[in-house]
Amino acid sequence: MYRERTTPLVPGAVLWSRAPEPATAEQRVLPDGCTDLIWCDGLLVAGPDSRAHLATTPPGVAFDAIRLPPGAGAAVFGLPAAELRDQRLPLASLWDGATVRSLTDRLADAPDRGAVLAAVARARLDAAAGSAPGAGEDADSLRRLVLAHARRGTPVAETARAAGISERQLHRRCLALFGYGAKHLARVLRLQRALDLVAAGVPTAEAAARSGYADQPHLAREVRQLAGVPLSRLR
Repeated sequence: MYRERTTPLVPGAVLWSRAPEPATAEQRVLPDGCTDLIWCDGLLVAGPDSRAHLATTPPGVAFDAIRLPPGAGAAVFGLPAAELRDQRLPLASLWDGATVRSLTDRLADAPDRGAVLAAVARARLDAAAGSAPGAGEDADSLRRLVLAHARRGTPVAETARAAGISERQLHRRCLALFGYGAKHLARVLRLQRALDLVAAGVPTAEAAARSGYADQPHLAREVRQLAGVPLSRLR
């Protein structure tokens, strides 16, 4: 069984868990711009996916995780998000061994592993914001602006003007924050919006129009490119 819940410690984050499966399970993980810190008999980082990722889980493995909102992973893990894009890495390859061992020990006996992961993420975000005067605030302001514009489908040039930087600077900073540029982020968020509408029972043509696609074939092409399968398969 898969479950999700929010946490007040990290706005926009989702704590999720999955009970062990009796047999090997395969899941198509769709791109959402997020970065996950996952506990599954160890600590794993799932970077922001640019396209669908096929995950295979052996039987008997349980998961507890925090899914960080788009743009937050770089501050939590301490390196540009582009270095995590489309990656699945042990946390020990990113953080020092003592820190990872301490967190592993805390999680092993924790009654609520999600709460522990949220507290760790909050502490890392606070530390990143305080590392240089104004640096954390500036990055978070840009993150919020780019996300708002990407969700509206605002052209990249207009987003750059609103941020007061060049398009090239915007692209470089988006790579560090989100793992890819503002245009690809907008594609990922638009796809998520359309799929949510389709899952809620909205007809495909209407979902395409409401999500900002030119037409239903445009949505179909984007689904194939980003999800790797036709929309009928995702249903």
